[in-house]
Amino acid sequence: MENKFKESLLDKNTLSVTWELVPGRGAREQQQESALAAAEQAAQGNKVHALTITDNPGGNPAMLADYLGMEILKLGIEPLVHFTCKDKSRNQMESQLYALDRAGVRNLLVMTGDYPVTGFKGRSKPVFDLDPIHTLELIGQMNEGLVVPGLKGPIKFQPSDFFAGAAVSPFKATEAEQMIQYFKLKKKVDAGAQFIVTQVGYDARKFHEVLQFAKLAGINVPIVGNIYILPYGAAKTMNANNIPGCVVTDKLLAEIDKERTAPDKGLEARLLRAAKMYAFMKGMGFAGVHIGGHNIKYEQVEFIIEKGEELSKNWLDLVHEFDYPQPNGFYYFERDPETGLNTDRPVNRENLPLDAPVHFVYKMSRFVHKMIFEPGKNFFGLMQKISNAVEGSSVEKAFHGFEHINKVMLYDCKDCGDCALPDLAYVCPMSQCPKNQRNGACEGSYNGWCEVYPNERKCAWVKAYARLKQYKEESQLDAYRVPPCNWDLYQTSSWINFYLGKDHSAERLGIKKPEKKKQATEQNKTSTSA
Repeated sequence: MENKFKESLLDKNTLSVTWELVPGRGAREQQQESALAAAEQAAQGNKVHALTITDNPGGNPAMLADYLGMEILKLGIEPLVHFTCKDKSRNQMESQLYALDRAGVRNLLVMTGDYPVTGFKGRSKPVFDLDPIHTLELIGQMNEGLVVPGLKGPIKFQPSDFFAGAAVSPFKATEAEQMIQYFKLKKKVDAGAQFIVTQVGYDARKFHEVLQFAKLAGINVPIVGNIYILPYGAAKTMNANNIPGCVVTDKLLAEIDKERTAPDKGLEARLLRAAKMYAFMKGMGFAGVHIGGHNIKYEQVEFIIEKGEELSKNWLDLVHEFDYPQPNGFYYFERDPETGLNTDRPVNRENLPLDAPVHFVYKMSRFVHKMIFEPGKNFFGLMQKISNAVEGSSVEKAFHGFEHINKVMLYDCKDCGDCALPDLAYVCPMSQCPKNQRNGACEGSYNGWCEVYPNERKCAWVKAYARLKQYKEESQLDAYRVPPCNWDLYQTSSWINFYLGKDHSAERLGIKKPEKKKQATEQNKTSTSA
């Protein structure tokens, strides 16, 4: 079946255009009616290739994006549904994907999602069962025909036809944050992301950087630039980091503050700014643009497209207007003084300072890891024999208790039983990351601080990057995808699970459960009798 959004993104001669709609809270309020009216205009105008629909933005409850997507599809235009990981278990995600597939809603933007901040009678419990990499893997397997165990053998379901993408932020201020974003970008594409959308920002050099990085990393999926039409109120909120991941510098905020003194309160200026962003994105080689903003009318979207096309002929002349670096901000590539953009030469990161302190506990953890947790080395075999003997015995509970007490004191262990400490430089993603991200940071961190605990707690992935960089091993965070937590192992000994090949590390490290001594003895007796 035809998918006009997918076709527009893959067509080298077309700049794909998506427009963001926010359904809001409620079922029959004016916001939902306005969204559908805007969708009808866009369908008739034939300049927008898809309408993106947010999923509980800002961590607040809202109308399910899926249903609005179904309504929009009936109007003759493709929906692009935001599919976030913050409110749903993996089973609910799979159920939701079946419903979307049956309804013909195929375009998905897979994201971590904003941390919940409100809800009925208090803050909603965050879920974060799967991260975007896991979700993309699930979608990829569904597209091939998901295979699950059945009573009479494997069951294969009918293949779906999802066109799923993911997000990335090139607008991070610190080395650690930015490198982690790019490491995770590569994982997302490896996991099956078919297109990428950038976060909100206004630094032309950063937009150029993500294209340059993708080229260097061999990433060949379409990349969409984000254009948010920015009034003063939203700019001030983003500048204060109250919309996680969206970056507005002091310089830009001051310019918008001046613009709002105009008779139209700055409307013409912000629409023109958006058109100029459209122009330089087309010139740089983005496959599409994503237009968003509060209470934007379809006529304004058309103006941005038409004016942007007109300005795109001389797009390089506009770059200097989008010079919004963050204080001491990190760039992946060296600056090109002629264009104000980037050269193709990465900066030398080796001597840049660490973005977080590295404490003694990590040095100790490295030593212990090398001694007992590396298969085939030192005391690994002994620990495997001990775990094999302890499993199912009367001392297993005490063994688990000893392990848990030590890990609580050192790592604030939550006893998930499927330990990812070695994957994250001995920073626990289940206790130190509020979103339980096992494959890379979310996009909400700011100047190295966690989105949920700004100026209180460093992002777990920033800490992990600093630890590994001190030993020139930061590329470890780019080496493999970490599976989701297996909750069958919850509140069991992660040491036993690791050494006996039960946890997620078994396949990657080739760990297999050894035979019990008693079983081996019985087999030897049988062999001798024969």
